[in-house]
Amino acid sequence: MDDVQLYKGYHGDALECLKKFNAYIWSDVNILTTEGEFEGLILPRSETADGNHVVLKLRSGYNIGLAENKIKNININGRKEVNYKIPEKEFPYSPKKHKVKLFGTGGTIASRLDYRTGAVIPAFSPGELYGSVPELADICNLETEKLYGVFSENMGPEQWKGLAEAIGSEINKGVQGIVIGHGTDTMHHTAAILSFMVQNSPVPIVMVGSQRSSDRPSSDAALNLIHSVKTAAESDIAEVMVCMFGPTSDSYGLLHQGTRVRKMHSSYRSTFRTIGDIPLAMVNREKITPLRRDYRKRRDDREVIINTAFEERVAIVYYYPNMKPDIIDSLIDNGYKGIIIAGTGLGHVNKPLYPSLKRAFENNIAVYMTVQTLWGYVQMYVYDTGRDMMELGVVPAANMLPEVAYVKLGWALGQTHNLEEVRKIMLTPVAREITEREPSNGYLIYQGSIPEVEEFISKYRK
Repeated sequence: MDDVQLYKGYHGDALECLKKFNAYIWSDVNILTTEGEFEGLILPRSETADGNHVVLKLRSGYNIGLAENKIKNININGRKEVNYKIPEKEFPYSPKKHKVKLFGTGGTIASRLDYRTGAVIPAFSPGELYGSVPELADICNLETEKLYGVFSENMGPEQWKGLAEAIGSEINKGVQGIVIGHGTDTMHHTAAILSFMVQNSPVPIVMVGSQRSSDRPSSDAALNLIHSVKTAAESDIAEVMVCMFGPTSDSYGLLHQGTRVRKMHSSYRSTFRTIGDIPLAMVNREKITPLRRDYRKRRDDREVIINTAFEERVAIVYYYPNMKPDIIDSLIDNGYKGIIIAGTGLGHVNKPLYPSLKRAFENNIAVYMTVQTLWGYVQMYVYDTGRDMMELGVVPAANMLPEVAYVKLGWALGQTHNLEEVRKIMLTPVAREITEREPSNGYLIYQGSIPEVEEFISKYRK
């Protein structure tokens, strides 16, 4: 075996360190460093990784990078190459179970790690899913289709339209539930736009992701997938939802309304939160517990509405102190048709922007105000500055989240460029993107160990 295979991905000082101790990839080793001793398997490295670290999979299952200049000795216990291919088994069919369709767009659900590139490779065939998460066979008859294989930041109007049309097609074929595997970073954008592009769905549409890849012992992929498939197959909630961990533990997941959900932490497994409301339901392996009753119910008909019109020339502008008007001017000059502003407080920007906002209105550009605080409503009538902006054509967007307002404005402008018609569409709730009030306890839920939160958790966490 040549050096490329023996030291796959290693180069520079790290490669010389491994050669010094005759240690190859997949060697079972004890590595003594200046900071202690570590035991595990030497892993291959990504071809683009630095040349200063040796990567070890510890006995605990976690990976660790050891700086080569701190390694004092490597003792080799043996060598065994690990096969990370997910075993495939034939997914059983039962006429008593509902049919669920899983669409793959990317992300890390039921995935494996490619140690050649360091990339996570999604696995979406029924056989691969059954091999990695056999519990799915107890829930439904699962069919899968990989629509896209992109990082979530590369999801956009083209993929949103294709996904909406694919959902409509499956509903017309008689599927009883739909699951969408998606990267977590922009999952709330896709959940929001699907809430507008796919209306009156007779079945649950559940978006699911994973914060940690399946090769990690702390991965949330399998449990999120079990929860989402159970929701799609058994729940009577016929809404676009996001299904992810509730608390940081493995005890239950939460079902979030597609237009009121947001990713709120870069790495926590319980990163998704319902904003300005409370979640639709809790879900675990045994049951689905509704937290509210005003959701759309599952139906037997196939009367879904698919409307994928979308104007791409829409932007979000996050206001910051001392923002210059050329930010707005550049959008006008580049032909943008809509602007969402995430303003401070109740919906404010500085006065130097006013002439540019007036110019936007005069150029038939739809401008809507949201709030950076996420919780709460735009209330531009409270201060003179807010009233001044409304006279310039800026429209308050109630308690729509900035990202939701962005995709809804693109969708509204896809129907018409008449500003009065756009206004009617924007301010008419479709999927609770605007609510009459926020729940009295909504802001408190999962905000820390305070009495109201503990009371809520004790009531529903059995």
